[in-house]
Amino acid sequence: MGSWARGATVAVTGASSGIGRAVACRLATAGATVLAVARRGDELSALAAEFADAGGGLVVPVVADVTDPATPRRLSAVLEQHSGRLDGLVNCAGLARFASIDSADLEDLDRMLAVNVRAPAALIQVLLPALRAADGSVVTVTSIGGVVAMPDRALYGASKAAANSLTRSLAHELAPGVRVNAVVPGAVDTPMYADLGLDEKDTAALREGLLRTTPMGRFGQPDDVAGYVCTLLDPHVSGWVTGALVTIDGGRSA
Repeated sequence: MGSWARGATVAVTGASSGIGRAVACRLATAGATVLAVARRGDELSALAAEFADAGGGLVVPVVADVTDPATPRRLSAVLEQHSGRLDGLVNCAGLARFASIDSADLEDLDRMLAVNVRAPAALIQVLLPALRAADGSVVTVTSIGGVVAMPDRALYGASKAAANSLTRSLAHELAPGVRVNAVVPGAVDTPMYADLGLDEKDTAALREGLLRTTPMGRFGQPDDVAGYVCTLLDPHVSGWVTGALVTIDGGRSA
């Protein structure tokens, strides 16, 4: 990672596990102050402790639910307690519920839209003045479910397609000052698979099918995606990149 991260401040949601945690670790290792947002306080405290005496960056735990209307203002207040400068916002918090349309609970669609679309929009809206002042950037973690057909996962895919659309439109709206991009992962091995609303048998079948249709022959790891998130944040490398949907899926959508 380039030297830009040393002294930078980046907010990362979903930072307690999976891709969000990997992003937070990369940034803190490179010297950034990371405002780590998640619901699980114990995991955030453990993450902060890893970097407390490392002599590099700093992880600041912010225990919050991204769907809480008070969270954006609370995060803004935490930011003001530090530098007040925001070089990047990474929207990693996500929710997935898989079901066929005939058995789906439409309340799950409301929940997915709240986490996957409304929360990023609310955070960008409130944090925009700080992002503009720093010529910062936004990176949202979406999914190839938003760009390819996914039977039995249509509602999840719809929420991620909306996140992709939000990314591209805001890239135009906020240019030239604030860059807005997304990474679009395929099957990444994260704790998400234990929280899909599927039983053990169906989860195993899903994972087998995903692996079979991934040309690289393996699941991605959180750090596979985190590297691209940090590259898009880096103004020295990606300063002319906005509105991009960067697919990282082991060839599955090729």
